[in-house]
Amino acid sequence: MTALGFQFNGPALERRVREAGLRPTRQRVALAELLFANGDRHISAEELHEQALDAGVRVSLATVYNTLHQFTEAGMLRILPVEGSKTYFDTNTSDHHHFFLEGENRLVDIPEGPVRVENLPVPPEGMEIAHVDILVRLRPRQQ
Repeated sequence: MTALGFQFNGPALERRVREAGLRPTRQRVALAELLFANGDRHISAEELHEQALDAGVRVSLATVYNTLHQFTEAGMLRILPVEGSKTYFDTNTSDHHHFFLEGENRLVDIPEGPVRVENLPVPPEGMEIAHVDILVRLRPRQQ
């Protein structure tokens, strides 16, 4: 199950893609199966493309990028810009924060608990703060 309580497999997966306002094409459903079949995860487009090819899903990297962005716009994924050119996608769309393990290039959810953000700036007129993402970078201690 995902954070939204959906089980992603077979007809339920196709229905979820359709309910998100997307046509459940063969490629979208196949990529969704790879994304959501094993619980919440963080993945880059390149990693998903490699997994798709390994699973026998014939899809271009451009299609993977397009599909990930479509899933994000539909609320099925959350985008996590980590490095200048590296973007990860999170299947857990609930409000939560992340550790980034430097050297491993891996994201890990920060367990729920007392993360507090204070003194946020006042947004410009006509705008509101939608979400605050906290990314805590970790590395092994220097001896």
